[in-house]
Amino acid sequence: MASPILHIKDAYYFEVPRALWKSNRQTRDDFPEHYIRLDSEFQDWEAKRQYDDLAKLKSLEGLPAEASLMAQYHAWVHNDHNFAKPFDRFLEEAPSQAWFQQQLALGKFAKQAKGESAEAWNARLDAAKPLQQQWAQIKVQADNLQEFKETAPAWSKEKIAEYNHQLDGKILIPQPFGTLKNNYEPESGFAISKFMILEAVVALILIAVFTILATKVRNGRPAKGKIWNLFESFLLFIRDDIARPAIGHHDADRFVPLLWTIFMFVLGCNLLGMIPWVGAPTGSFSVTIGLALVTFATVVVAGSLRFGIIGFWKNQVPKMGLPLPLAIFIVPMLFAIEVIGLLIKHLVLSIRLLANMVAGHLVLLAIMGLAVAAAASANWHITATISVVGSALFSLLELFVAFLQAYVFTFLSALFIGAAVHHH
Repeated sequence: MASPILHIKDAYYFEVPRALWKSNRQTRDDFPEHYIRLDSEFQDWEAKRQYDDLAKLKSLEGLPAEASLMAQYHAWVHNDHNFAKPFDRFLEEAPSQAWFQQQLALGKFAKQAKGESAEAWNARLDAAKPLQQQWAQIKVQADNLQEFKETAPAWSKEKIAEYNHQLDGKILIPQPFGTLKNNYEPESGFAISKFMILEAVVALILIAVFTILATKVRNGRPAKGKIWNLFESFLLFIRDDIARPAIGHHDADRFVPLLWTIFMFVLGCNLLGMIPWVGAPTGSFSVTIGLALVTFATVVVAGSLRFGIIGFWKNQVPKMGLPLPLAIFIVPMLFAIEVIGLLIKHLVLSIRLLANMVAGHLVLLAIMGLAVAAAASANWHITATISVVGSALFSLLELFVAFLQAYVFTFLSALFIGAAVHHH
């Protein structure tokens, strides 16, 4: 689910108009490593090395002829959902390679078969371990990108031009701590994505703004300047209309910095979605679940500090004054229900923000798609006009939604914190 303009999906590059960022790589070595690994020349070279090593294994039975197996692999790669998958995944996943998967106890063959005793199953798994270890070594040895660069023929000018065209408009993010499987998936290590950078930018901006504002209002002085008055009004709104009504005057003020940070961070991430080719980090579930976990951690810590660790969990069950015989059965059930409810409402908190941010982008995409769908129509100019005007009007609604969802997330967080620091 990705759009080159809206960018709902996270990625490991920033996208800009092609005319503003041209890829001018001259040789194969100038391209990112994951582009070389995904190229068919490297994958065939790697497959040949893996096949040669498999042929040396005396314990492996039924290895087909190389030409036949490579033909099967190429046919499998051209099927849906298998594009650019390497030879080792073909052997491990393709239904036609059951002979290999059975001997190494992979996939469905790793599970206990119907009617198979536990002893026979464990014996079969133990017998497959030597082959599994040898196969793991073969994969590591075959995946030698440096040797491929030194021994394989250079890429043709046509291939380099094709890859340069694909990279036009893509500013790839350097990955000093990890490797990529492709532009959207990490392979290993800590890979830095576009949304990570955008979140860091929002956080740094907030730190700078909050620091300057704190200096301006030090010693109770009023903030001077329209921008600073705007930020101060946000702070007062969160304190007076969110924190104090939801948490109570006695406890609210100590949670205001957290709630203000949540509000401004969510708002900043939401507003980034209004910028073409950027995208909103809050359109990613990993971001919204992370924000919800901050609220959940605050709920647990604040409640535990108020009532004690055991007291906090006891407080999840309302006092009902039940007789002991009834309480023995009902209280544990209520406790389980309340704890599950506590987890679910924080999960829903993240899903609500995600759904609202993604839904708006999808509607915009659908409206703009009307113009493309009607390109061959005689009334294309009418449809295009409606599409452009509709997108502009809906973008204004998206701007309102960005503020609204920041408010809703912060308000619900305040309600959850308030419930944690007060007796039920």
